[in-house]
Parts: sequence; C-alpha cells; structure tokens
Amino acid sequence: MNVDPLTTQAGDGWLARLGALDRLYAQAVTWLTPLALFALRLPVAVVFWRSGRTKVEGWNLFDVGPTQAFLFQHEFGMPFPALTAQITAVAEHVLPVMLVLGLATRLGAAGMLVMTAVIQLFVFPGAWFSDHMWWAVVLFAVMALGPGKISLDHLLSRTLTRRT
Repeated sequence: MNVDPLTTQAGDGWLARLGALDRLYAQAVTWLTPLALFALRLPVAVVFWRSGRTKVEGWNLFDVGPTQAFLFQHEFGMPFPALTAQITAVAEHVLPVMLVLGLATRLGAAGMLVMTAVIQLFVFPGAWFSDHMWWAVVLFAVMALGPGKISLDHLLSRTLTRRT
C-alpha cells in the first residue's frame, strides 16, 4: 500500500520536515534581522566618515583645511565654498555616527541621502552606478525599515514606553 506523504500524520512526511524548516527559519529571522539592519547601516557610514576625515585637520570638526574651500569653489563649483565645506565636514562626521549608533537613525539617513544627491548632481555626476546608487539604496532602506533592535532609537523607545 502506497502512502502519500502529504496525507500522513505530522512528523511522517516531507511536508512535516518542511514545516520544521520553516519554524527554524522563523526563529533565525528573529535574531538575524536586527543584525542585518545594523550591518546595513555600517558601510555607508564608513564611506561618509572617511570623507569627513579628509576635510578637517585633527579632531576639530570646525578646522576645515584651506584646500577644502578651494576645492568646493573651483573643483565642485559649490556656492559659498567655505561655508559649504564647513557644513559638509561637520555633517560627514555627525551623520555617520548617528547611523552607526542608531540615534535619530532615519533623520541621519535622510541627511546622508540628501548629501548623496548633492554629490551625484554637482560633484561627481558620473558615479551613479559605481557608488551613489548603492549608497542611496542602503540609505533609503534604512529610512524605510528603521534601525532595528541594535540601536539607541530602540533602547530609547523601550525606555519611554515603559515610563508611560
């Protein structure tokens, strides 16, 4: 007598094994998702942080080197080059830290997405497929999905929820 594995009792057929794999996958997702959301934030943060480090001398975020204003004026054609270089230097230090720590994460990602758009439009218009598209996709995903459980946003949210 042939027995159809789909109609056998739980644990006897391949459908039961598939169900067990599905439950195992669901358990893995609960701990993989926070790690994935954290890992998603890191690469773009590193790129912007390194760029910011080239704009300042030492650790004073307001000590923008004189060559930066020159670059912003003559190379990039940006308005108010000294001010633009200063704002960029501070943003390229603060926003990546926000992203890595998961503090006001969506706001930090939005700021970096705006910077990516400015870089794409005015500074390096030919770099969409090599860099900027990937930064934009990651930052958009962070804005849409949020920082996840490995973030100060999550910790603050839990703390504030408990108090109310």
